[in-house]
Amino acid sequence: MLDAVGAEGYAQASVRVVLERAGVYRQAFYDQFDDKLDCYLQAYDAGVGEIEGAVSEAATGTSNWRDELRAGLGAVLTYFDTQPDVGRALLVEVHAAGRAATARRDAVVRRFGLYLRQAAAVGNGETTATIAPEAVAAGIHSVLHSRLANREDGELRELLPEFMYIAVLPYLGVDAARDELNAAEP
Repeated sequence: MLDAVGAEGYAQASVRVVLERAGVYRQAFYDQFDDKLDCYLQAYDAGVGEIEGAVSEAATGTSNWRDELRAGLGAVLTYFDTQPDVGRALLVEVHAAGRAATARRDAVVRRFGLYLRQAAAVGNGETTATIAPEAVAAGIHSVLHSRLANREDGELRELLPEFMYIAVLPYLGVDAARDELNAAEP
């Protein structure tokens, strides 16, 4: 489902298209799903779960919040570079699937914002705007959405230093953010 939606668009990814891609019979589809939307929502949840698993695995063994964030963001970007159709299905086509799908997307963005909020505990002691976690999460989502929608995928991993810059800036200050950009230079 996610591959079909990402490649064809939600509206064009009919049950027939999904059946052809999956190589299953119509009855097998309807034994598992009520309709196309039900299949998409279950696939959405499974896709997000797979990405969250990759993030968790990448962050295993990191020693601090900043390293954990870098590893996790790197895993997300690598995932979308290797599976851009899934990325489009999760970030771009979610709007076409309707309110239930966008509610799931909003929950994922909120979870990322809550994770970023943890940075206040490791911050540089300065007061940070309370909207910072939401703004950083929404900004990263927006850039990924745009790149995937315009099929500018395959190079998303290269955004990691800039994403890290904007993610650590409100909490660790300009020097730490600059270090993230400089770490990417040869």
